[in-house]
Amino acid sequence: MLRSAVTTSTTNRIAGTMAATWGAVGFVWILLDAVFRLAALAAPPLRAGLSPVEWLALLAFVVFMAYVEGYRGFQRSFAPRAAARARFLYDHPSWLAGLLAPLFCMGFFQATRRALLVAWVGTALIMLLVFALRAVPQPYRAIVDAGVVVGLSWGAMAFIACLAREFLTAGTGVLPEVPPAVAAGRL
Repeated sequence: MLRSAVTTSTTNRIAGTMAATWGAVGFVWILLDAVFRLAALAAPPLRAGLSPVEWLALLAFVVFMAYVEGYRGFQRSFAPRAAARARFLYDHPSWLAGLLAPLFCMGFFQATRRALLVAWVGTALIMLLVFALRAVPQPYRAIVDAGVVVGLSWGAMAFIACLAREFLTAGTGVLPEVPPAVAAGRL
């Protein structure tokens, strides 16, 4: 009996480690993939040169996105919750959440109503913005892309910092926002 409990505990720890690692690495990969793609799109028009007004617009939009998307959106809200959800995966691994761990960490499923709304509505709004930006002429589209690159880069760094706090210290104190049935292990 004791040997079975030790084996189950070891198996759960390995599964939890794999799920949390996949969730964290996958989420950072999603962010950095977007950063590198947008940076590649933004660089040529910006290198071609900007007028003084366009340089001012670039500076203003980069600062705006650093604050709104990077600091307020990621550092203060999304990254701590995503890190708490990675920790939840580590402590309570399941096959579905482990398989889709990056999406679990982002709150796309097995989340409270609020977290689900943030994930799904936020993604829909981002997709609408991406579609609308196709009509924006250069260099203004590159200016927007540069701002988003700064915000997403800040977000990736904030998530990594929150992960470190979550796993190396007493945690962030942020709830993973999972429904009671998930927390109880019934889903």
